[in-house]
Amino acid sequence: MTRFPIRSLALAGALALAPSLAFAHPGGAEVHGFTHGFAHPVTGLDHVLAMVAVGMLAFQMGGRAMWMLPLTFMALMIGGGVAGMMGLDLPYVELGIGLSVVVLGGAVAAGVKAPLAIAMALVGAFALFHGHAHGTEMPETVSGLAYGAGFLFGTGLLHLAGLGLGFAVGRAGETRGPLFVRGAGAALCAAGLAIVAGVI
Repeated sequence: MTRFPIRSLALAGALALAPSLAFAHPGGAEVHGFTHGFAHPVTGLDHVLAMVAVGMLAFQMGGRAMWMLPLTFMALMIGGGVAGMMGLDLPYVELGIGLSVVVLGGAVAAGVKAPLAIAMALVGAFALFHGHAHGTEMPETVSGLAYGAGFLFGTGLLHLAGLGLGFAVGRAGETRGPLFVRGAGAALCAAGLAIVAGVI
């Protein structure tokens, strides 16, 4: 890969993460329209960290995983969102969201090289929790569909941010780059533990 795409991915990652520094998680805010949908994933710390972890894991695994893991997450997040809109119960949603940051960050930190199918299953399982949590608050209207489209777009940018971060950090040095990526994964894992514990 040439320098230009790597720099582009790093820049896209930084731009995707920037809104989360300016706004708080909207929580009980309005849940309609594309703009609200886009803002929600990029302003919620748990979602931001999980999406970045998916992107970093995809980068670390390389090959088809670089696009299969993000697409798997988004596809099953939609499924979880539909289940939430239909009122289907999914237990331990908040715990599942917190653990997604812990486990995915831990996988990056450990440098896990799992078979692609297993990685997709893991990412997809966590995606159901993320989708369900937001599907339950999304209105079943045209405005709700626009919200969902915005949410999906924001999530895709966060995956791109994780890939960009992986490229930026991983290519920092041929010998130390992978260690920096694993260090970033450890930081994500620690943040996830803090979320699960209710510290942040």
